[in-house]
Amino acid sequence: MDNNFRTILWHQFGASIDMLENAIKAAPEHVWSQGSSFQSFWYIAYHTLFWLDFYLEDSPEGFMPPEPFTLSEFDPEGLIPERVYTQPELLGYLEHCREKCRAQIASLTSEKAQQLFVNTDKARELFTSAAWQQRTLLELQLRNMRHVQHHAAQLNLLLRQKTDSAPNWVG
Repeated sequence: MDNNFRTILWHQFGASIDMLENAIKAAPEHVWSQGSSFQSFWYIAYHTLFWLDFYLEDSPEGFMPPEPFTLSEFDPEGLIPERVYTQPELLGYLEHCREKCRAQIASLTSEKAQQLFVNTDKARELFTSAAWQQRTLLELQLRNMRHVQHHAAQLNLLLRQKTDSAPNWVG
């Protein structure tokens, strides 16, 4: 894998994570838990970080988010966590994900980039869709970056609607 490609990938992915961080930091307390459970600011931020963390794995086998977070995002009934996570907790989770992302990209070789994400029986239980079984680690990281960008934009929209202000775009 070309070192220049890894550098470019990190710059773009890192900027996406920075945009998510800026949105989380900009959320005032009155916006943090406002709205229905799945549309609340804190939950969107948590959802984004959980899946960022998960998709930074080489394989879904054995994945466990750091404490105090749980595997609630895997619940087929769509249950949200038992409590509202705080800004400091989610900012800590973001730092965990940032370092994991940096390490994942730094370790990306041509061979690893072509490795399939879903390659175990246990993983297939979680992801029964054949489409998931066709994702290489490289494609998954590009998809992961798009997911972070999507929700960072959603959080910025919520901030703009609720406070008439939102963080600037990170270049």
